[in-house]
Amino acid sequence: MHLCLTFIDLRNAFDTVETEAVLDFLSNQSVLTQYNRIFRELYSNFTTRISPFYDDNTIDARRGVRQGDTVSLKLFTATLEDVMRRLEWDNMGVRVDCRLLYHLRFADDIVLISPNISQAERMLADFDDARGKIGLQQDLTKTMFMGPERMGPGCPILAQRNDDLRMLHLRISSSGSQHDERLRSRAGQEGESGLGSL
Repeated sequence: MHLCLTFIDLRNAFDTVETEAVLDFLSNQSVLTQYNRIFRELYSNFTTRISPFYDDNTIDARRGVRQGDTVSLKLFTATLEDVMRRLEWDNMGVRVDCRLLYHLRFADDIVLISPNISQAERMLADFDDARGKIGLQQDLTKTMFMGPERMGPGCPILAQRNDDLRMLHLRISSSGSQHDERLRSRAGQEGESGLGSL
C-alpha cells in the first residue's frame, strides 16, 4: 500500500485561533444556552494588564484560548474537529479495516494521510483554506512530507521531504528501519511504547 503522510505544524495554535470561531462552534453545537452564554462572557471583552516600568497598559485579547485554563484545550480541540468535519474528504485517505482514514490529530499536531501526492496536495490546500478562516497559521518550515514518491522542483506540496521523522518519541521511517540506538535507549528509560516504526 502506498502511503503519503503530511505532518502539519501550526504556529502558536492556541494563541492564534480566532475567539469568534470558538464561540461560533459552541453556538452550532448542542451546548446548553447557559454554558454558551458563560463562555461568550468569559471570552468576549477579555483584557490583560501589563506593567512595564510601573506604567499600567491594558491590552484587548481578541485571539486564542486561555492557556492554563482546563477547558481551553477542549475548546481548541473541539473547534479544530469542527473544521475537519466540514472538509469534503469523504473519498480521501487510505482504507483501514473497511474505513477511510484521512488524518490523525493530537491537540495541534496533525498528520494528513493519503495514497498519493496529488491527493496530499488537495488535502493540504483544503486544510490550508479552512485553518485560515479560524486564524490558524501553518509553519511551512516545520511542515513535513513523507511518501514513496519523489518530490521534484515543480512539486505542488509546500513542505520539506523527509524519509525519517521523530515525533512523540516514535521513529517514523519510509524505509521501515528501526535501527536507532539512541531512540531505543530513550524508549527503554521511559517505558517501551510497543509501536516501533510505522
